[in-house]
Amino acid sequence: MRRTYQLNLEGKSRDRLVEASKHDIRKYVKRERSRALPAGVDFWDFDCKFGTSEATAQGVHFATLMGLIDTLVQEGGEQFYAEIVTKHGL
Repeated sequence: MRRTYQLNLEGKSRDRLVEASKHDIRKYVKRERSRALPAGVDFWDFDCKFGTSEATAQGVHFATLMGLIDTLVQEGGEQFYAEIVTKHGL
């Protein structure tokens, strides 16, 4: 999943947009984790990138993603880019 989330849309509450983006990310991860595992794989792992845009995104650990979103929102960010790619866990 590669997506840029806008946090300031006319007619929409900023808090609702933030919660909707978090829900979208959690829903994607839940869907990916429920897929059948290939032979020899113990779990699904995720490669994540986060930034204010696709060009400035840097690799982050999945567990820190929601905290980074909260930090960006508190700093008044207008948008953020999240990239989550599923990979085989060993």
